[in-house]
Amino acid sequence: MLGGLLTDKAHMDTNSSFMERYLTPIAVLLGALILALAYVYGHGTSGTAGTGTTGTQPAATVDIKNVKTDGDPFIGDPNAPVTMAFWFDYQCPFCKQFDTTVTTQLYTNYVKTGKLRIVFKDFQFLGQDSLAAAEFARGVWELYPDQFYTLYQAMFAAQDQEGDQGFCDQASIVTMTKAQVPGVDADKVVALVAEKKSAYDAAIKADYDDGTSMGVNGTPAMIIGTQLLSGAQQYASVTALIDAQLK
Repeated sequence: MLGGLLTDKAHMDTNSSFMERYLTPIAVLLGALILALAYVYGHGTSGTAGTGTTGTQPAATVDIKNVKTDGDPFIGDPNAPVTMAFWFDYQCPFCKQFDTTVTTQLYTNYVKTGKLRIVFKDFQFLGQDSLAAAEFARGVWELYPDQFYTLYQAMFAAQDQEGDQGFCDQASIVTMTKAQVPGVDADKVVALVAEKKSAYDAAIKADYDDGTSMGVNGTPAMIIGTQLLSGAQQYASVTALIDAQLK
């Protein structure tokens, strides 16, 4: 009996020693890992299509004054006191979310009142259909600049799946444009895109390179003043930076 008790005690001591030596440190590491993951997903880094993560880069890393905006589509007064450079992909679901929840409000409250100019910068990386959409939009900007924003919103309204597997090839864009974007001759735009494809593709790549040089690595992303915001930001987060620039 005594021998059994001693054996059981020895087992208990061994188990206790094992737990102290191995399981406790493992538990601590797992706890730290969970906290780290919670921080990353709660605060985010930079947005990528399909994640919707959000974050703000340090103020010293970017400046709207260094963003190349010549030739890019924009809405708002060219001389508005605040400029927002906005990188996007027409097939990015979080860009659609941002357009629906934020851009429409910015247009009403800041763009139409002359306070804000939004410059649209291509960051096409979701396949050939994304490129086709960007090319067509540039053709519309060149021929019908007043209709660009109408086309832009129609593109997102028609968005379905990411990649070359749904809406966004040239044929579907032409059909949509004819039905939903009045005042635009879609066939004329197609002809212009065919004529200037090389120039448009170079401009699209220049937008992409401009973004990556400033820390943009996904969509949506925007620079206001000296801040880079990434991901599907809330309206209040964006307007806080705009209002700070207006002061």
